[in-house]
Amino acid sequence: MLNFFLKGGPVMYPLLLCSFISLTVIIERLIFWIREEKRRNQKLVDEILTMAEKGNYRKAAEIGRGSKDYIVKVLICGIVHLNFSLSSALEMAAAEEVKRMKKYLSILDTMITMAPLLGILGTVIGIINSFELLGSAGIEHPQAVTSGIAQALITTATGLAIAIFTLIPYNYFLSKTDEAISNMEKYGTSLEIVFEKNRKKANFSCEK
Repeated sequence: MLNFFLKGGPVMYPLLLCSFISLTVIIERLIFWIREEKRRNQKLVDEILTMAEKGNYRKAAEIGRGSKDYIVKVLICGIVHLNFSLSSALEMAAAEEVKRMKKYLSILDTMITMAPLLGILGTVIGIINSFELLGSAGIEHPQAVTSGIAQALITTATGLAIAIFTLIPYNYFLSKTDEAISNMEKYGTSLEIVFEKNRKKANFSCEK
């Protein structure tokens, strides 16, 4: 393995750094999503919406306070700012949660693009060196040139491998974020509907 790395030339060092950065971010995001899944409390979400439907917003805020469930946090933010702007409060809270979920994903996106480019750069440098060797050694020693090109292609293969193995978890994390956004929109809309229903009931009672 060490021999394979050394054959790739100096470009293998930034590629090694890319792989280390990608692996670090992937592990961090995996831990993040495992933690978020453990914090999910669907029963509490349903209880909050039930309390809100009954018009007991204070109780709903009390039972949800302190929860680490991202949906509960969004709903509680909306309930707390109920009399100001429910939709704006929900959007603000959801935006904060999405920001947490997308943290470091731009780094993975950069690694997916950068690693193959670094690999190609290493290959180009290796081919240039091979042609210089061809000019000095002559056509009588073609094996020296082909050996140099083979070594140069190591960087391209390494860069592509890093990009491929980064792309899979990157898309997984994006899909998890999209799923979370969909859930926040779903329950946020439910809260808005409940609030509007209660408000119209109150207005109707006042008119009577």
